Amino acid sequence: MKKSILALAVAVALPGLASVAHADTTLYGSARVSVDYIDLDSTYTTDSRGNLVRIFPGFANWDVVNNSSRWGVRGEGDLGGGLSAIYQYEFGVDMTEGDNFNSNRPKWVGLKGASWGAVTAGTQWTPYYNVMGIADIFNSSAHTFIQTSYLGATYGLRMDNSLVYTSPNWSGFGFQAMLVMNGDVRASDPTAPSELVAFPGNRLPANLSDTIDMWQLNATYKNGPFFAGVTYMALDGPGFGYFFNDPANYPTIQDVAAGNSLGGVKYTSPTWDGDQWGLAFGYNAGPFSASLNYEDGDVNRLHFGDTQNIYVTGSYTFGNNIIRGAYGFMSPDKGNIPLFARRGANLVEVGSYEQDDINNWILGYQYNFSKRTRVWVEYIGADTDSDLVGQRQAVSIGTRHDF
Repeated sequence: MKKSILALAVAVALPGLASVAHADTTLYGSARVSVDYIDLDSTYTTDSRGNLVRIFPGFANWDVVNNSSRWGVRGEGDLGGGLSAIYQYEFGVDMTEGDNFNSNRPKWVGLKGASWGAVTAGTQWTPYYNVMGIADIFNSSAHTFIQTSYLGATYGLRMDNSLVYTSPNWSGFGFQAMLVMNGDVRASDPTAPSELVAFPGNRLPANLSDTIDMWQLNATYKNGPFFAGVTYMALDGPGFGYFFNDPANYPTIQDVAAGNSLGGVKYTSPTWDGDQWGLAFGYNAGPFSASLNYEDGDVNRLHFGDTQNIYVTGSYTFGNNIIRGAYGFMSPDKGNIPLFARRGANLVEVGSYEQDDINNWILGYQYNFSKRTRVWVEYIGADTDSDLVGQRQAVSIGTRHDF
């Protein structure tokens, strides 16, 4: 009773919810904290004089880490005639460093019909994640930081400024469509292409398009323990090249020869006019669960150009215990990415970055004290030999309580 009264008070206090405050409103949250050891190798490449140049300074440390703790309200109000108002306000809560209410957790409002589905607007889980997220079975957020799970970890997770249609469930079949319209913002950095300037906190830069900046689709089927889904996302931005700087601000041949700069990369990551697709299959019955994901595309920050990813997960539950494991293999099409410098008005190639395959694996153990409280130990590793991504590993020991 107290929980319902508190949820009702919160709903009335939040703008836009007062008109449906009498509806079924639920207050919920999840507190998730771990102690993590993270070890990231330095990465190096060779300049035009044959010298090793460090691109990323590695580090190794222990840290008390917040793992996407959140707090929110959600609900549904009957409007009559089979129509309902639906909403969710969810906020990120930082349990360790106090940076609260600043994440892009789901915050949306919409209408749902019994026969035609639902239309919602705001910050929302993407159709891409609602397929590929079947493999999101681990507790620690370190696997996202190390980028071991899936290529859509940045642009296929949650998107702000989004409009989503969700179909009804037709005997296990369904589909979703998302449009992201990210507005316009004036460039504040004269050296950055205006297309890459973003509002604070937005996942996508503004100015990618005058109309639709990103769109996503999915189709899913679920029958008993079986799940299958296909998904697609595309960015409708310009096809400009050049990473970070425009050609006028590239270092000169003399700068590179003096060892002052490696030059610029004539590609972007992600490809702002690119696309990406994925397939997912899952099985969950009794104590066993398993999933198989496949992705291919260039709407990710892991590599320049197209990348393929195969990711397999499995788990086994016995009593209050759960053992989980996963293996992934990411492979970029482009092995070497050329570096360029200015020679007068022209760009000339002065070297290259090496991209290589990445082998990923995760092992985890979870003990459930109850349906709401758990502890875990997880190991995350990424093995590669690349200029852009070095070897990475993490150990996470954590606890979670849901309410």
